[in-house]
Amino acid sequence: MSSKLPTYSFKIVILGESAVGKTSLLLRFHKNQFSTDLESTIGASHVQKSINTTDCQMQLLIWDTAGQEQYHSLAPMYYRGARGALIAYDRTSYKSFERAKNWIKEIQKKGSPNVRIVLVGNKVDLEKQEVKSSEALNYAKENDMLFFETSAKTGEGVQEAFLALVKLLPKKEGEQEEDVKKNDQDNENFLYLHNMTQNKKKKNNDGCC
Repeated sequence: MSSKLPTYSFKIVILGESAVGKTSLLLRFHKNQFSTDLESTIGASHVQKSINTTDCQMQLLIWDTAGQEQYHSLAPMYYRGARGALIAYDRTSYKSFERAKNWIKEIQKKGSPNVRIVLVGNKVDLEKQEVKSSEALNYAKENDMLFFETSAKTGEGVQEAFLALVKLLPKKEGEQEEDVKKNDQDNENFLYLHNMTQNKKKKNNDGCC
């Protein structure tokens, strides 16, 4: 009789400048889809995804955060407790690469201890390129991170980047029960905050004049 595989639950956060393609990357990974009609993320949104490996089951709660400056103050609420982070930038915008570096410094300083990070240069399908691949790769190596170039539009590199991050997540039996309980409470708080943000936006849009 085969024994039941252990199940591990992890929270992952996606961070980066607005319009680098964070939501598109998540949609491609979650449903293998791409859309040109996606709206900018307000506050944050999340999906759940299960991944089965040869030795365990991975339950992932993935938070997609807004990149607009007005939502920056909310970011710690979303990356708190995250064991993994995918930091994205747009290869056609050097400014977004510099912003990605700031996100990395912030989550390393204020996020979970030993958070695993993967750096992603998105929009490899576009001919324009302001961020040299060699520069991004060297930066990732200097900071002990994995680096991938992706295209949410074509799907190139997206699955590889997310799965590489998943493989980096620690799987220690003793940590799981406590982590899951803490993340459950955190997730309730995040969902409440997210709903409040959405309701506030809707109320503002419904106002007259």
